[in-house]
Amino acid sequence: MKNEEIQKMRLKRLIEELKRKEGRGTELISLYIPPRKRISEVTNYLRQEYATAENIKSDQTRKHVKDALTKVMERLKYYQSSPENGLVVFCGAIPQNGPGTEKMEIYIIEPPEPININLYRCDDHFHTEYLEEALKEKDVYGLISIDINEAAIGLLEGSRLKILSTYTSGIPGKHRAGGQSARRFERLREMAIHQYFDRIARHANEEFLSDEVFKRLRGIIVGGPGFTKHEFVEESDLDYRIREKIIGFIDTNYSGEEGLREIITKGGELLKHAKYQQERKLVDEFLNNLAKKHDMVLYGFNDIKRYLYDGIIDKILINDNINYYYIKIKCKICEHEEEIIVKESEKIKLEYRLPLCKKCGGETEIIEEKHIIDYLDEVSKFSGFKLYIITADTEHGRMLSQFGGIVAILRYSLRY
Repeated sequence: MKNEEIQKMRLKRLIEELKRKEGRGTELISLYIPPRKRISEVTNYLRQEYATAENIKSDQTRKHVKDALTKVMERLKYYQSSPENGLVVFCGAIPQNGPGTEKMEIYIIEPPEPININLYRCDDHFHTEYLEEALKEKDVYGLISIDINEAAIGLLEGSRLKILSTYTSGIPGKHRAGGQSARRFERLREMAIHQYFDRIARHANEEFLSDEVFKRLRGIIVGGPGFTKHEFVEESDLDYRIREKIIGFIDTNYSGEEGLREIITKGGELLKHAKYQQERKLVDEFLNNLAKKHDMVLYGFNDIKRYLYDGIIDKILINDNINYYYIKIKCKICEHEEEIIVKESEKIKLEYRLPLCKKCGGETEIIEEKHIIDYLDEVSKFSGFKLYIITADTEHGRMLSQFGGIVAILRYSLRY
């Protein structure tokens, strides 16, 4: 797996941790420094804030803010200017277990994407929202699925399909009595179709031309049964900017929501760079091997861990919502070491009561602790397998969950 994707996963976990932290009063500092800004300018500004902090009425809050500012300025001494993507600093006194148990914590983050914002703020929480923007998928595909009866508009953001809206046409069928009434009925039906097309086009314009979406929109795909999709594009009030973004048409058996999913399934070449397609192919590879060559796959932590260092594993697929941790414990008496993998809830219990040494029965201590993805990433560097993170809340991610959220595709059969 690409190193930058691993970094994004770590940052995502850190942000979730930071969002849970709360200060007592407005004591937590959030500092965003734009790319290549001179740190001396930032430090001068923080000194001014330090002087201003003298005016804070609460003794405790004043002390915590001044201590946090001092801590930040000390850490910024290691930089002459902020990195090419900028720098984000979170610092403050975090209560550990009630009043008087505050501990000064500081986090220095180099974001994965440039953060062009200059911000200093003291609050009772850390302002992570600007950092979260850097984790948003940059490439987005617009999807329109339409036939004469129903339509749906969606977005493919990375590996997530977001259904924006669904519609029904209310257009009557073609068959009516002959003669003049039939011609009149046909004219009314054509008017209804035109109005239906324009209604869908207006909604598509609203959804895709919003600033947040349009700047990330890599292309739009229109799908549906028959020629309706082409007629819709040619005859509706689609904005010219939307028309210019259309990269292809796909014939589908369904329209509406189901049609959107079918567009993704059949849009291989058009969506070849989309994360959704890449993840789906990996899960399909595992499922195909499971069905035809079951001795070429493994699933579940315990089975995979047995072969991690043997060079037999080619790929490991793991869901991004996995909350397992790798823990290494060591006996205080005989120094025997043991590796265990536990859920996050079990890890918290371990911190209060560690298992006794299996060799001599002595007390143990934790000497290493990593999230399971960090652990597998580290092992992959010398074991040679590739690590892929699969988005859990997609169809293929949910399929992977049925196998414990982690599977392996092998280089050769276990019977070898």
